[in-house]
Amino acid sequence: MNWIVAKIKWIMLVSGLLTCTLFYAAIAPQAALRSTFGDSLEGQLAEIIVRNWGALITLVGVMQIYGAFNPPMRRFVLVIACVSKLTFISLVLIYGRQYLAQAGLAIAIDSVMVILFIIYMFSDRQKVTKKI
Repeated sequence: MNWIVAKIKWIMLVSGLLTCTLFYAAIAPQAALRSTFGDSLEGQLAEIIVRNWGALITLVGVMQIYGAFNPPMRRFVLVIACVSKLTFISLVLIYGRQYLAQAGLAIAIDSVMVILFIIYMFSDRQKVTKKI
């Protein structure tokens, strides 16, 4: 798994850019909901919540991009990204199985990213431990 440690900058950059595409939800909440879940919510409260959701997810993507270029912050950024992505995955699997057909690609990509991030954190930890 040394290749993950060697390529983590690019893995984080790609993941961050993909995650930032959810800025779309902050601009066009109904369209983003339909493209992600195949469904929509109505009303002003839905507009607020979905726009906020899009902004927060985008911030996680920006953090990943920042962490890609700032190695001392990587572990912190990756923990936040993993928690965010695992929360989304868990919520869809627990409460939104009917959306799996539409959100399945996002779930799959987030799952792969979480696995890569966790492997990196354990591999990088072992590398640091060996130096000590």
